[in-house]
Amino acid sequence: MGAIGVVYGDIGTSVLYSIKEVFGSGHVPFTPDNVYGILSIFFWTLTVIVSIKYVTLVLRADNNGEGGLIAMLALASAAVRDRPKLRRTLLLVGIFGTSLFYGDGVITPAISVLSAVEGLEVVSPAFTKGVVPITLVILFGLFALQKHGTSGIGKFFGPITIVWFVVIALLGVSQIVTNPGILRALSPHYALMFIWANPAVTFIILGAVVLCVTGAEALYADLGHFGKKPIRLAWFSIVMPSLVLNYFGQGALLLNNPAAVKNPFYLMAPDWALLPLVGLATLATVIASQALITGAFSVTKQAIQMGYLPRLRIQHTSVRDTGQIYLPFVNWSLFVTIVLAVVMFRSSSNLAAAYGIAVCTDMLITTILTFYVIRYAWNYPLSLCLAATSVFFVVDFAFFASNLMKLFAGGWFPLMIGGTVFTLMITWKEGRRILNKKLRADALGLRGFLDAVFVNPPLRVDGTAVFLTAEPGIVPNAMLHNLKHNKVLHQQNLFVTVRNHEVPWIGQNKRLEVESLGHDCWQVNVHYGFKNDLDLPRALHQIKDQGCQLTPTTTSYFLSRDTVIPTIGGGMAAWREKLFAQMHHNASGAADFLNLPNNSVVELGSKIEI
Repeated sequence: MGAIGVVYGDIGTSVLYSIKEVFGSGHVPFTPDNVYGILSIFFWTLTVIVSIKYVTLVLRADNNGEGGLIAMLALASAAVRDRPKLRRTLLLVGIFGTSLFYGDGVITPAISVLSAVEGLEVVSPAFTKGVVPITLVILFGLFALQKHGTSGIGKFFGPITIVWFVVIALLGVSQIVTNPGILRALSPHYALMFIWANPAVTFIILGAVVLCVTGAEALYADLGHFGKKPIRLAWFSIVMPSLVLNYFGQGALLLNNPAAVKNPFYLMAPDWALLPLVGLATLATVIASQALITGAFSVTKQAIQMGYLPRLRIQHTSVRDTGQIYLPFVNWSLFVTIVLAVVMFRSSSNLAAAYGIAVCTDMLITTILTFYVIRYAWNYPLSLCLAATSVFFVVDFAFFASNLMKLFAGGWFPLMIGGTVFTLMITWKEGRRILNKKLRADALGLRGFLDAVFVNPPLRVDGTAVFLTAEPGIVPNAMLHNLKHNKVLHQQNLFVTVRNHEVPWIGQNKRLEVESLGHDCWQVNVHYGFKNDLDLPRALHQIKDQGCQLTPTTTSYFLSRDTVIPTIGGGMAAWREKLFAQMHHNASGAADFLNLPNNSVVELGSKIEI
């Protein structure tokens, strides 16, 4: 039930607009043969891309139980670790795909909620002017609720979505019984005949057909939340049958009443059921949007821990479920961009032109990364790997190429969002590399420095000082400033480096690496996976086994708060250095990110030129 509620909200609401966009595009002449051909294409698109590619193959590529593009990227990059150039290329490709997720995260709530509210136009044309304002009010309410978490309303997601699938299946059946011959379109013969007779038209309409599989990436992304079995069971037992029945029901309606093409989904329903159906569709689209918003929070947190985005304020909205998080900056940035999309495009048909290109690019990237995983991580024979992925590559590329035709009609919008996020990510990653290189070049070796200090040691004071440093084995700037200005050294000193790894989880038994430096000083490396929640005080409690007792009331955390100064002729273009400096300045403090107690943090700053 949980998988149905969270995983399938997006793909489940695609029935609202997919058929409408294909037949409403004007590219497909309205004939019975064409209706059969389009329905057959829909069915086999769902079968090949979702049932075979994602549910059967891609779900097998779990990274310690986790899924999603970042998990796949981690698997692929680890598999080709001995090929540095290939690994760098795959990382760039994977990060670009991750960036496009944000474009999808903007378009999906906009088109889903808008298409649901457009049902009011079927009830009465008088509602037309209210569609956009009502959509914006619903979206504002959705985003305003995010800070309270989804634990309270999440338990209703599954039942509501099940009701949605039952209703759309019944709507489909009510039309199929009037024209049962429509079920012949299950045969691939009709799809092949349509493609053979209309190759150019087929290529053009693939940009609209792909709308029926938007949300397929969520299958893989939510693998860690539900596991393979519930996702597969939900798809084959409830979701796919309901979708197919509804699509074929819309086809039967169009054969009986071609004028219904303006909104075949809502026109399947009797008049008395229209308003309740609009309400149910709105609830279903809100749930679909919620899954994507939650996914955006999760992906952002993972990107931060992998070093591709600066630290952002993260709030935990549940004391029991550590995966429930809220990022205010991401939440309201998404909302503002979604409002922009709704106001600019104003209808689901216009948004459909913007939808698809980001999804198809991500599907293509997933296929490419899957090849490297099964070839180099699972060590399958090359011929088998090519056979397993080449068919999906051709299908994904066909959809991708078709969607490129929508580039100037709206496809530029999600690409612009993804390109902006990608620029921020690679600028941050490269800027951190340059900054760390600069710090290492100017740094003093920790062991030699401590040996020199303890020849004539300063006053030792009670308590423990925890110095955070980006690189182990070097003297933190915060320690130099502390000795220079305060002229004291704590009784116990920990030099802590937090390491984030390209695996989802690292257990508590592997959390710490501790090396004694003598004089009650320790070098500590703390390891986290990209799905772990960072809590440094909790992790450091394990050091008591090394003879270091940490008392919260007498432990101080010393952080270096560096100000980056861009310089001409540095490691990046001037505009990127300025961008990095601004991102570095606006990044939230390490204290909040590492869950440090506010009353125990001391920040000492310095200026660094890059």
